[in-house]
Amino acid sequence: MSQIMLVSMLLFFVLTVPVAIAVGLANMVGVAWDGRMTFLVIAQQLYAALDKYPLVAVPFFILAGNLMEAGGMSNRMVEFAKSLVGGVQGGLACSCVLTCMIFAAVAGSSVATTFAVGAILIPAMVRHGYPAPFAASLQASAAELGVIVPPSIPMILFAVSTDTSVGELFVAGLGPGLLIGCALMLYVWLYARRHGLGLQDGHGRLGVWTAFRQSWLALLMPVIILGGIYGGVFTPTEASAVAVVYALVVGLFVYRSVSWRDLSKVLHRSVVSTAVIMFIIANAGVFGFLLNRTGIPAAFGAWLGDVFSSPVLFLLGVNAALFVVGMFIETSASIVVLAPLLLPVAIQFGIDPAHFGVLMVVNLALGMVTPPFGVNLFAACSVAGISLEKLVRPLIPFVLVVVACLMLISYVPEVSLWARDLVYR
Repeated sequence: MSQIMLVSMLLFFVLTVPVAIAVGLANMVGVAWDGRMTFLVIAQQLYAALDKYPLVAVPFFILAGNLMEAGGMSNRMVEFAKSLVGGVQGGLACSCVLTCMIFAAVAGSSVATTFAVGAILIPAMVRHGYPAPFAASLQASAAELGVIVPPSIPMILFAVSTDTSVGELFVAGLGPGLLIGCALMLYVWLYARRHGLGLQDGHGRLGVWTAFRQSWLALLMPVIILGGIYGGVFTPTEASAVAVVYALVVGLFVYRSVSWRDLSKVLHRSVVSTAVIMFIIANAGVFGFLLNRTGIPAAFGAWLGDVFSSPVLFLLGVNAALFVVGMFIETSASIVVLAPLLLPVAIQFGIDPAHFGVLMVVNLALGMVTPPFGVNLFAACSVAGISLEKLVRPLIPFVLVVVACLMLISYVPEVSLWARDLVYR
């Protein structure tokens, strides 16, 4: 049954069937081929895959990100980031990375970060003389911080799939997020100096104090969310609801940039995004259940243990495999299907679950900025109004920067675990 499921799923991928539908059809093919189960099992497991309390955070974080975008909070974050780093050559490009880091601390989604920040900064960078492909590539790459800097929807999915602590994963994502953000800012600064770009980036930016006064309520949001989680005031799931309430109150009654009429559009967009993710999770859950019945996970774990004789080789093999998987399969589906298979093997090699979870999320986040199915690329192209082909060449250095950071995260566990150990140990 497992072979026919895998073959049929790959066949559907080749036929460009959407990922969630391809996985669901593969489940139906597997059940029909097996003959010992009825299709009622699929309905039961679809429900079981979604009947998990931490998943409540997914729609709330998506809604919070959309409310921030509609309420003008993302624009204020951009102005504050520009006031901090916009005065140096290449400062506008550095502001893009810094804003993505701040916005990611609430939204938890890379696509939401791409649209919210890119809609402001990609046109601004083009006006300041940056090539449009470079600006779009930078935005797509920096937006992947949306799933690395906590809170992160893929980290929630990893925790749900493997019974790992959501809080520990969130804290462990701080170090890698800061590392990748600083590495990207260093690269764009060097690139701007080498090519003579960004000489006028400081023109029109606000002073730090002025920008802070205008944006302090928006900046307070990630402080409340992350401070509440790490301080034990509320759980990550409860934090998602707090984020929605805060964004709604600030947008409606303080900034007054969101009207009651606008809420219907925000809610509609959030419902559609949530439905897509939940549909993937549900079908991937059924896929994992059916594979478990065949004994594939145990056999796969034993095979990995035989092939890789040390943690160093295991991490190298996993990184290579996940990089390829991330290029073709959506991040949520990859995590729900692969995390339960790989984590037990990682634990056998003495790898901390929080470290491995962050490593897996960072690796699959690369798939969001690599063709052919990089969702961030399509979002950035849409905002910039250019074709995907124009992004490939300027994108390569950004991918290499993130890969270098990934190697450091893989083989220096302290990058991920120092904050986790500080909070939880």
